[in-house]
Amino acid sequence: MTTWIVFFMVGAYLGGSISSAVLVCRVFNKADPRTQGSLNPGTTNVLRVAGKSAAALVLMFDILKGAVPTYAAYLLGLPESAIGLIAISACLGHMYPVFFQFKGGKAVATALGAMMPIGWVLTTALISTWLIVFKISKYSSLAAIVTVSLAPLYTYWYKPQFTLAVAMLSLLIIAKHRTNLLRLFSGEELLSAKQKNVDDKEE
Repeated sequence: MTTWIVFFMVGAYLGGSISSAVLVCRVFNKADPRTQGSLNPGTTNVLRVAGKSAAALVLMFDILKGAVPTYAAYLLGLPESAIGLIAISACLGHMYPVFFQFKGGKAVATALGAMMPIGWVLTTALISTWLIVFKISKYSSLAAIVTVSLAPLYTYWYKPQFTLAVAMLSLLIIAKHRTNLLRLFSGEELLSAKQKNVDDKEE
């Protein structure tokens, strides 16, 4: 069992290290998203840099990076704690990709993918929360922070055996958003519409 857990963790990290944002922008002959806009290789910045089609592809690939290893681990009957570690490994790969100088994104889409195998009820709750908060606030970073903060509560209500794993994943995502939190609390993100477009980072 331990061998399988280590195998999946390493595989999840390596899979997560494949930066879809960088690769998709290369295919679309666009600038490296790590050098443009918010400098963040995620869906939001790719939308800004390369357009809707490229952003949609990045979103899909990033979700799959989290969903595939965790769902495979779930099908093999690995314990919930191991699935949590595998999900974290996928997100760490996205955040610190070994293939791209360890310059990655914030793993929001990858974390969503990692939680999807828990069930469609949880998935719907997470997506709905993000959309509602984003519609009200217009900040994707705030929407992500609120959503992952509520994710353990949703999980406890729906499938409590996965609560610890989801809580571990949520803490990782919140920690990666620490600069966004500082800007939101200081009011820096409210300075101007132009600054908002540059500073609001996601995934």
